[in-house]
Amino acid sequence: MKEKRKGTHEKMFSVALIGADGAGKTTVARHLEVRQEMPVRYLYMGVSKSSSNRMLPTTRLMLALKRAAGRDDDEGGPPNPARQARPARGWRRLLRSGKRALSLANRLAEEGYRALLATHYRRQGYIVLFDRHFYSDYYAHDIVGNGHQTRWRRIHGLFLNHFYPKPDYLILLDAPAPVLHARKGEGTVELLERRRAEYWQLREQVPYFSVVDATQPQEAVVQQVTDLIRNFQKQQREPIVGGVED
Repeated sequence: MKEKRKGTHEKMFSVALIGADGAGKTTVARHLEVRQEMPVRYLYMGVSKSSSNRMLPTTRLMLALKRAAGRDDDEGGPPNPARQARPARGWRRLLRSGKRALSLANRLAEEGYRALLATHYRRQGYIVLFDRHFYSDYYAHDIVGNGHQTRWRRIHGLFLNHFYPKPDYLILLDAPAPVLHARKGEGTVELLERRRAEYWQLREQVPYFSVVDATQPQEAVVQQVTDLIRNFQKQQREPIVGGVED
């Protein structure tokens, strides 16, 4: 475990690497952490429990129960909108409602726990590097939603939009959907294209947003992200008008 960085009074910040599956978020974030060119702490901020480097005991229990029941782990990002739950009635409906309420309660607790970790790391003098972020992943689904959310999603969206701390800086790793699909072979090209469009919506919602071409060689992507974070760090020391642009 990393020790507290002593003797630093610089205001630290958080950076979220976002993008559709296959964009290389985890790879780039882990490279920046290993390089140690900047004081970085890595924190996964997605719903995939198997990818999480920090997790509440209740979330580990839920994961174990799902695996015992033969169910797959959650996706890294928001759920596929094409998946529709089968209608339920009577006691089955009540049971499903109770399970969803418990799931939401645990999700809010998990998200709050990771936000507290991020605050702790910043106070220790580290730049917090998020791999994904709940706000960006669920912006189009639970916050905007176009009136199609369930009551559970509306509650989640209100929490993320009005109470949850947002990243100081968003960096979108972007590539054409066919390229992303060829890398991981998960989902469909159409779904990945939809994810890309959802992440691009955030450009108008946050003050600091940059885009990196994820089709470049890995080292080039890592270097560009490093340069963007360094430039943002300089702006935090000497604030200027306007946001960071790609």
